[in-house]
Amino acid sequence: MIRPLLRAVPALFVLFGLPLEAQRRETARVGISVGGISTVGVVVEYVDGHGSTELNVGTWSFRDLSVSLVRRHYLGVADARPTVGLGVWGVLAFPPEERASTVLVLRAPIGVDWRFGGGDGHSLVFDINVNQGLWIRRSDPEDNTPMNRRLIPLPGLSYRWRNR
Repeated sequence: MIRPLLRAVPALFVLFGLPLEAQRRETARVGISVGGISTVGVVVEYVDGHGSTELNVGTWSFRDLSVSLVRRHYLGVADARPTVGLGVWGVLAFPPEERASTVLVLRAPIGVDWRFGGGDGHSLVFDINVNQGLWIRRSDPEDNTPMNRRLIPLPGLSYRWRNR
């Protein structure tokens, strides 16, 4: 469990050590997401002068709950700007006639935030979420299979809107 966290330390320097976007005001954005941490989800994002903090809640099959909390940094001031982030993602699944299973994943979204419509608050965000499992509780208590430790990329797309 320590190795994935140690690998994430350089990403923290990227997130918090880069120059900030000039005079970005604080605001909130809401939206919907497809892919990434769930088939469909709802995104709430608080944008501040240092980047943003985003909460994404969704589901894969309506028998599970997928929640992600990510700190994201925007690079540049263009309408299409790269983003990098780091956070955690948890999934709670409810299989029929078995105990609930849970997983905790380290999540690092890398993507592009494209503001369109003349900068009037509409954005499309495309991410490749690089994920690595941290902890798992399987629905079968007899299953002692070790967690797969390889990095898993998952693409995601979200539409975000902010009210001026």
